[in-house]
Amino acid sequence: MKRIYLILGIIFTIITLIGVGYVLLNHGEVKAGYACVPMVFAIIFIVMYRMKK
Repeated sequence: MKRIYLILGIIFTIITLIGVGYVLLNHGEVKAGYACVPMVFAIIFIVMYRMKK
């Protein structure tokens, strides 16, 4: 399970960076949720990974 949490944390971090790029390319006219929501999941999975460590 520990490895799955790490992989999911990395995937959601990458999705977050893509969301940040999307928001910046659209000059902030789109909702910031494209970056914030995946980051919440990334933080959750990274914390779960660290708890299993």
